[in-house]
Amino acid sequence: MPDLSGRTAIVTGGGSGIGRASAAAFARAGANVVVADIDAASASETVDKICADGGAASFVRADVTSPAHVAAMVAHTLDAYGRLDCAHNNAGILGASSALADYPDDDWERVLKVNLTSVYLCLKEEVRAFLAAGSPGAVVNTASFSGLVAVPFASAYVATKHGVVGLTKSAAVEYGRKGIRVNAVAPGTARTDMMVERMAVNPKMEQALADVSPMRRIAEPTEIADAVVWLCSDEASFVNGHTMSIDGGAVIQ
Repeated sequence: MPDLSGRTAIVTGGGSGIGRASAAAFARAGANVVVADIDAASASETVDKICADGGAASFVRADVTSPAHVAAMVAHTLDAYGRLDCAHNNAGILGASSALADYPDDDWERVLKVNLTSVYLCLKEEVRAFLAAGSPGAVVNTASFSGLVAVPFASAYVATKHGVVGLTKSAAVEYGRKGIRVNAVAPGTARTDMMVERMAVNPKMEQALADVSPMRRIAEPTEIADAVVWLCSDEASFVNGHTMSIDGGAVIQ
C-alpha cells in the first residue's frame, strides 16, 4: 500500500459507497482524512469506523453544489490539519432513467449540479489551497464507465461523467507545471449499498451487470478506493490527466 503518512485528504460523498471505502483506504495509508457529505450522520459513521481502526479523521457537512460549503470544507481541512495534499471528488447521483425526449428538465439540472458543477467547485478550492501553500497536490475525480461510452436512458448522468473526464484533462494541463496532478477513475458497477438495494429488488440485475465485464462480476468499492489512493501517492508521480477505467475490461469490448 502507498505511504501517505503525514498527509491530509478530502473525500466528498464519503458517507457511503465508494466514498466511504476511499476514506478508509486513505486512512489505512496513513493520511488524515476529512469526510465530507451532505448527510452528516453517514459521514460521522465513516469517521467513527476509521477512528475505531486507529486512523485519523473528521467530518464536515457539505453540500458540494454550494460554493460557500465547498470553501468551508477546505477551510475546515486547513484549520484541522494545517495542510491539504490529496482530494477525491467523489460525490454524485444517478438521476432519472428516461429516454432523452422525455427526460425531466429539473432532474437534468440537479444531476448537472451534483455530478459536474460540484467537481468544478471542489477543484477550484483545492487547487487554490495547493497554490497558496506552494506545495504539490493530487486530485482524483470520480467519473464513470458512462463517462467513456454511451449508455441509453441516462443522458444527464452520461453527459456529466463525460464532462468530469474533460474537466480533469483541462485542470491537469493547466496546473501540471505547478506540481498539481489531476486524474480520474471511471468505475463500472460497484457493490455499493445503493446497488445492493437495487439488486435486491431485481435478482437478475446483478448477473446482467456482471455480464457487461469480461471478468463477469461487479467491483467491490475497495477496488476503486485502492486505485484512488494509488493515484494520489508518489507511486503515481508522473500520472496526470489520466482517466483510469476500473470496470473489469468492459470498455475495451
